[in-house]
Amino acid sequence: MKGRQVILGRIADREAAALVVDGQVEDLLIDPSGVTELVPGAICRGVTERLMKGQGGAFLRLPDGQRGYLRDRSGLREGQPILVQVSGVAEPGKAIPLSSRLLFRGRHVLLTPGAPGVNVSRRIRDTELRETLEALGKTALGDRPFGLIMRSAAEAATGDEILEDLTPLLDLADRIMPETEGGPELLLDGSSPWDLAWSEWAEPAPDAVEQGDDSFDLHGVSDAIETFLDPMVRLPGGASAMIEPTRALVAIDVNTGSDSSPAASLKANIALARDLPRQLRLRGLGGQVVIDFAPVPKRDRATLDQVLRAAFKGEASETTLIGWTAMGLFEISRKRDRAPLAQLLAECA
Repeated sequence: MKGRQVILGRIADREAAALVVDGQVEDLLIDPSGVTELVPGAICRGVTERLMKGQGGAFLRLPDGQRGYLRDRSGLREGQPILVQVSGVAEPGKAIPLSSRLLFRGRHVLLTPGAPGVNVSRRIRDTELRETLEALGKTALGDRPFGLIMRSAAEAATGDEILEDLTPLLDLADRIMPETEGGPELLLDGSSPWDLAWSEWAEPAPDAVEQGDDSFDLHGVSDAIETFLDPMVRLPGGASAMIEPTRALVAIDVNTGSDSSPAASLKANIALARDLPRQLRLRGLGGQVVIDFAPVPKRDRATLDQVLRAAFKGEASETTLIGWTAMGLFEISRKRDRAPLAQLLAECA
């Protein structure tokens, strides 16, 4: 089916949501509560446990005996309570990644208590509309020391729709932000996959939304998920790539297969580079990513750089294209903002 479809379903007894564009699965969200007790987006009051002077961060005590790691320890002292938000999924045996910059997500707006001011998405280019949205945001915030980002979805919304989205977020922030005293406590759980699908995939508006316990099977999502459990990615012309996560990094190896033409390596590398954001997103992989591209002359590296930059442009997960190593490998750093697909499905089994 052509167009954008949002599929709301279940895997085992867990909520899941898939974004399908022109028949291809582009994103997949699965309830991670079986993998981590504190899911990304959850807001907690933590207590500073230990300052890591050499690393510039701090370990925090979290609810239910969990431990978190906050990269910025500026102004903190041991024993001090602080509001934090879970920013990713921890690797086994490691502390949960945290952020002190809280973010309340809506469909049309993002509320940022720690960053005052009203900003409008750059995708909204109409000057008059930008001014109208900015004025609407300032009026709604009043004298609160909060910040607000008007998302691109606000372009097609009425003022009443934006306020209907914003008002409960303001009420929520008004209740949570004063909760700065006491022991570790969960103040707001992370959003469910269905809620995230509603807020994160709203722009552009989907052509269809399908919901049902068997919707993944009916729309081919279940079959697509199986392909992302296979380390091999099949590329055009018989080429392939192997994506294999290890404890230290994600290793990717590109092979041309039986194609021995002069352009075989470059074609295979470009195909992998274009699809790499989707592959990492759907497999739930992040951290250090190292790619061993098929051998190409150094003059072709600029082409691959350009393709990778275009592919990752606008990617929601924070990604840094570090570049080429002396051994000819390409390094990427990607935020671990979701659990690995294989781990999630093992918990659902």
